[in-house]
Amino acid sequence: MTSVSNCDLRQRPPDLLPDRLPSHVAVIMDGNGRWAKQRGLPRIMGHRRGVDSLKQLLRCCDDWGIGALTAYAFSTENWGRPHEEVDFLMTLFERVLRRELQELMAENVRIRFVGDLENLPTSLQREIDRATSATAQNDGIRFTVATNYGGRQELLKACREIAAQVQQGQLAIDAIDESLLSSHLYTAGVTDPDLLIRTSGEKRLSNFLLWQLAYAEIYVTDTLWPDFDRYEFYLALRDFQSRQRRFGRLT
Repeated sequence: MTSVSNCDLRQRPPDLLPDRLPSHVAVIMDGNGRWAKQRGLPRIMGHRRGVDSLKQLLRCCDDWGIGALTAYAFSTENWGRPHEEVDFLMTLFERVLRRELQELMAENVRIRFVGDLENLPTSLQREIDRATSATAQNDGIRFTVATNYGGRQELLKACREIAAQVQQGQLAIDAIDESLLSSHLYTAGVTDPDLLIRTSGEKRLSNFLLWQLAYAEIYVTDTLWPDFDRYEFYLALRDFQSRQRRFGRLT
């Protein structure tokens, strides 16, 4: 394949073929704490640096023609982290949303949040509502942020909603299919990811998009999330387009 060493990575490298790129990328942003520890810094500094990596990835997807990005920002299990770190993350999310909204509008990004948002701090919920409403009519890249999200909890929520409809006589059991279940997920209306990227070398889904990632290609890199840049993304996409996606069938 063509080397990109002399290419301007603001443009899509020539060996990334438009018709072989994923239309939707999901990312598990792992390694912020380890990145900070390696440098003798507090863990929160890794999270701050991780925000910059996410902004760069979002712009890169937009520049290279990838229409959707979903980022795993905070899981339902992350509440078990030290209170100081959790409080910092909630404040960081709020400040970033407030600071970046104007730029999201300028770049035509449509942002949405998925997860159990009602258990987030009230001030953060307000910023989420404001950003979601302000960008709702944008028709550029679709940016989904999974916050207080858990894949198992999402599936339980969908099953309970469907069971309630059956119990109330509003839905026949025979009408339950994959499409119906998908419509009850947090991610309803968004196509499933084609590619999942996980940084820091961990090889697990960590309760992320368990239904939606059924046939996604998985790319794991040892690079820690704060060091994940456009070149690292290029490597992931180059690997993706080299794969033969059969979806359980033979070609």
